[in-house]
Amino acid sequence: MTRRVAVFTGTRAEYGLLYWLMKEIEGSAHLELQVIASCMHLSPEFGETWQQIVQDGFQIDAKVEMLLSSNTDVGTVKSMGIGTLGFADALDRLRPDLLVVLGDRFEALSIAQAALIMRIPIVHLHGGELTEGAYDDAIRHAITKMAYLHFVAAEPYRDRVIQMGESPERVFNVGAVGLDHLARTPPMSLEALRESLDFDLSKPFLLVTYHPVTVLNEDPVNSFEALLQALEMFPAYQVVITYPNADNGGRAIIPMIEKFAVLHKERVLVVPSLGFRRYLSVAGRAAAVVGNSSSGVIEVPSFGVPTVNIGSRQAGRLCADSIVHCEADKQSIVGALSKVLEESFTQASRKTVNPYGRGDAARSIVGILENCDLSGHKSFHDLS
Repeated sequence: MTRRVAVFTGTRAEYGLLYWLMKEIEGSAHLELQVIASCMHLSPEFGETWQQIVQDGFQIDAKVEMLLSSNTDVGTVKSMGIGTLGFADALDRLRPDLLVVLGDRFEALSIAQAALIMRIPIVHLHGGELTEGAYDDAIRHAITKMAYLHFVAAEPYRDRVIQMGESPERVFNVGAVGLDHLARTPPMSLEALRESLDFDLSKPFLLVTYHPVTVLNEDPVNSFEALLQALEMFPAYQVVITYPNADNGGRAIIPMIEKFAVLHKERVLVVPSLGFRRYLSVAGRAAAVVGNSSSGVIEVPSFGVPTVNIGSRQAGRLCADSIVHCEADKQSIVGALSKVLEESFTQASRKTVNPYGRGDAARSIVGILENCDLSGHKSFHDLS
């Protein structure tokens, strides 16, 4: 009997991580892929990235509009409510046997709570991690308690999920799914990137992505202004900047990005969404990746490229030696950038061992999804 596996995606970055898992599910003789796209994917403000999913050959089985054009916490909560209504209808129509949810975002919580009540087993990816500077941290742990199967990115995270009361036989350390791209997705050439971006990346450049911090006292506008002031101190480097995500506070950063690009149009490129192949192709050629995106911590070390991780958003994550952490102020950012751009640090980064695996997660996950027993009752696992 074929199992229907619905994969949920709400952002460009998350879809990039899920791509090879979706391909493996689609290619399985025992699984049927269903795709549910929502949130930032459907927003013109963030590039309508659902189109990339279709261009990659996937059929979107349900589109759920939910994202209000708001920059507040109230707007985020209202978006979650709208999403829950839409996800109830979508899940009722599709009736998947399993729902795959990655990570820790508010739209993921919205569909997970719908699936829980509708008795659809949840497959959770990247549980057990910590991001102490965002409410994503609590959302991730909440989804863990709703989920039936867990695929984590490192052994310490498996231990933490089990510590939260999940049965060890349902928690699998497969590594980070995004690393599958390193083995399976050919990077774009410099010429192809130049044609695609209308920008020359043959000179040294920095790749910048900054998201708002949603829990701790780190004002996104002040922090991002400090980052822009720091970038002014490195005029020899070109800068590629991508848009922030749709968390409350993110929209306030976008005009700052656009203004910075106008002031430095000879060396700054702004791209709302690079898409996963362009992003990885650009990241792999950068002198450094700068900001507070999880990609700088999880995927980028595999390229041997240094990361400057700013502020508290990723606090608590397992990190490679190629990552330098700094406070969200100009002086700290300048110091961290100066360090990672030193030749000795660049050379050392090329030898970094990524603690998140080797890029074979998708096949491992699909093998388990094809054969796992879904008849068991989930109960709390007490540590002895």
